[in-house]
Amino acid sequence: MTKHQNKPKFRWHIVIFLAPAVLVYSAIMIFPLFATLRLALFTEIDQERVFVGLQNFRALFGDAVWSDQFWNALGNNFWFFVIHMLVQNPIGIALAAILSHPRLRYAAFYRSAIFIPTILSFVIVGFAWKLILSPIWGIAPGMLDAVGLKSLYAPWLGKQEYALTTLSLVSVWQFVGIPMMLIYAALLSIPDEILEAAEVEGITGMSAFWKIKLPLILPSIGIISILTFVANFNAFDLIYAAQGALAGPDFSTDILGTFMYRTFFGFQLQLGDPHMGSAIASAMFAIILIGVCIYLFGIQSRMRRYQF
Repeated sequence: MTKHQNKPKFRWHIVIFLAPAVLVYSAIMIFPLFATLRLALFTEIDQERVFVGLQNFRALFGDAVWSDQFWNALGNNFWFFVIHMLVQNPIGIALAAILSHPRLRYAAFYRSAIFIPTILSFVIVGFAWKLILSPIWGIAPGMLDAVGLKSLYAPWLGKQEYALTTLSLVSVWQFVGIPMMLIYAALLSIPDEILEAAEVEGITGMSAFWKIKLPLILPSIGIISILTFVANFNAFDLIYAAQGALAGPDFSTDILGTFMYRTFFGFQLQLGDPHMGSAIASAMFAIILIGVCIYLFGIQSRMRRYQF
């Protein structure tokens, strides 16, 4: 057999099937990403675009005019993420564990009811909760009064110390169905033989969850964690719908998404600056990329060693 005959044929059908997806992804993701990174290296001087290298980034991180807003938004973003990690994901895991119990009645109804808020528009959710929590026409004061807890009520969206946490919990309410469904699917994929063997050894109930099920769903928990990180550092809609582009009161709910929006497009008396806005977007991309890399090369590799 000749050398030419041993050479494998190029599989053109793979290229044909992949081409549409690659072209669409490149057009709406790759090209805008590189265009944004390129725009961050320029500035506008006398209506002319001038290359300034990393000057926009130096201003963003070091100039008090920009850095104070940036570090405030970044700190708020981290708090937004921490609330989701400490509240949303544990609740989602607990709900999945409860709803996966074979003897639970109406489990499908409960799953649907919990998941429905995730398909609602951010605008609807933000506006609805703003009405609910309003001290003037909201129903929250009356509901707390009905159970004797009216003294606990405060205009949470109007106080700097409570506003961001309140919106974070609203976001948790809306999206807790996503980790619930992912963990629910992971729990259902556990082979029955493993659970039956554990039951023979006397490991049942909560003990079975902690000793058997939880270690097996750790990869799914890791995926949920990184998805939460990416989604939270790309957040914008809920804050904008509830508090506007200024993310009040006094920028206490300002996150990187709203900061970038105000800077890029301008708002009220602030003129838009696409170059500084692109620098903020590039910083957001870098933060998310670093977080994803830490997960992929640090946490996920350790979980694989643990699992196998």
